Amino acid sequence: MKANHLFLFTNDLRVDDHPALLKAIESCDSLVCVYCIDPALFSSGHFSHHPIGAPRWQFLKESITCLTNTLKSYGQQLLIRFESAKDVIAQLITQHDITAVFRSLNVGWNEQDYWLTLKRSYPYIKFEEYESNTLWSRNELPFSLEDLPDIFSQFRKRIETRTILAPYDRPTQLPTSPINKSEWPSHLPFRENNVSQFKGGEVAGDHHLHQYFASSAPSEYKETRNALDQWEYSTKFSPWLALGCLSVKRIYERLLTYEKVHGANDSTYWIYFELLWREYFQWYALKHGAKLFQFKGIKSRKPLTSFYPQRFKSWCEGTTAFPLVNACMKQLRATGYMSNRGRQIAASCLINELEIDWRYGADWFEQHLIDYDAASNWGNWQYLAGVGADPRGLRHFNIDKQAQTYDPQSLFIKRWQGDKQTLPSHSVDAADWPIQ
Repeated sequence: MKANHLFLFTNDLRVDDHPALLKAIESCDSLVCVYCIDPALFSSGHFSHHPIGAPRWQFLKESITCLTNTLKSYGQQLLIRFESAKDVIAQLITQHDITAVFRSLNVGWNEQDYWLTLKRSYPYIKFEEYESNTLWSRNELPFSLEDLPDIFSQFRKRIETRTILAPYDRPTQLPTSPINKSEWPSHLPFRENNVSQFKGGEVAGDHHLHQYFASSAPSEYKETRNALDQWEYSTKFSPWLALGCLSVKRIYERLLTYEKVHGANDSTYWIYFELLWREYFQWYALKHGAKLFQFKGIKSRKPLTSFYPQRFKSWCEGTTAFPLVNACMKQLRATGYMSNRGRQIAASCLINELEIDWRYGADWFEQHLIDYDAASNWGNWQYLAGVGADPRGLRHFNIDKQAQTYDPQSLFIKRWQGDKQTLPSHSVDAADWPIQ
C-alpha cells in the first residue's frame, strides 16, 4: 500500500528547521501540501465588526506566495484553498487516498478542536503533529503541561538554562505531489495593497535575520527596545515568527553566534528573555485552551469593565483624549504594527481609562497586527487586564508619564497626528450606555 501523506501548513510557512515537514516526508510515496485560508478572516469578529486588516492580509499573502515558490523549487506544489481546514482535509483524504496527515503543533483553541474532530472521524488514518515553532518540545519541558507555572518568572527560572537542540537543516528533496499546479482561489475577497516596511515570507524573514545580527543593534537592544517608532530599535522578528516564516531556534542560534563574536551583555540576554516570554505564552495557551479568550481569564476574576460603543470606536480610530494612544492606534491601522511599549499603553488606556472589556481590544489587535499570534496576543491582554499571568494584577500606566518618557518632544504624536480630532473620554449619553 502506498504511503500518501498530506501536510497542512498553518503557522509554519517555511521549509527551514521544520521538524513536522521532515516527519511527513519520511517513508512517503507522495505528498500533498495544502494551506487553508479561513473564510472567518473576512467576516466580523466576535467583539467588533471588521475583518482582517489590509496590512495583515498583505503580509499573509506574501508569506504564502513565498512558500509556494519555495515548494516549486523542490518540484512540489502548494494547494491553496479558501475553506476551513477541517473541510479541506476531509475532501483531500478521499480525493488522494491519504494515509497520514501531518502538521505543526498549533496551540490555538479552534485549531486543537478541529484536529481532534478529524482524528475521531478518521480513526484509520494517522494524524501527527510536531513542535515546529517552540524552543523546546513538550517532552523536553521540565514539567508536565498541567504543571506549567501560572507566573512567567517561575517558568523562566526553571527553563532558561536548559539545553536547546540545534535547528534542523532544510530538506534536500521532497516527494512528488499529485497536484499539478499551485494557484490562488479566484473568489478571495479583495483587499487593497499596503505599503509596509515588512515583507512576508521565509526569504524576507531570513534576510532580516541576517541584517539584524550583522548590525550592532543586538548589543543595544535593552536600551532601545521601548522606542515607539524606529525600525532598528527592536528586533522586528515577530511578524515572521507569527507565521512561522522564521524558526525561533534559528533566531536563537544566530543570537549565540553573535554573542561568540561580539560578546554577551544584558541586551543580548534580553533578546533571549523576550523569546522566553513568547515560549511561555505558547504553552500557556495550550494549557488553558478556551480560558485564553474568557472575560475572567485564567484567574476567574471578573474585571470592573463593560462595553461602551462610542468609547471603543474612538479608541479604534485614534480620537481619544490621549494623543499618545491615538498615535499608536493610527500607526496600527496604517501599518499593521505597533511597538511593544505602544501596545501596553494602548491596552492600559482601553481597560483603565475607557473601562472597556479587554477582549474587544484583543480582538481588534487580532484583526490588524501583522504579527498576530493567538497565544502572545491574548496572553498579553490577559496579563495587562489582571486576569492572566501577572501576579501583581491589573497593570495601569500613567499615560502622561509614558508620553513624557518615550515621546518627550511629541515627535511620534505629530507624525501620526495623535493630537487631531480628540474626544473626551467620558462623552456618554443614552445611546452609549454600557452593554453588559
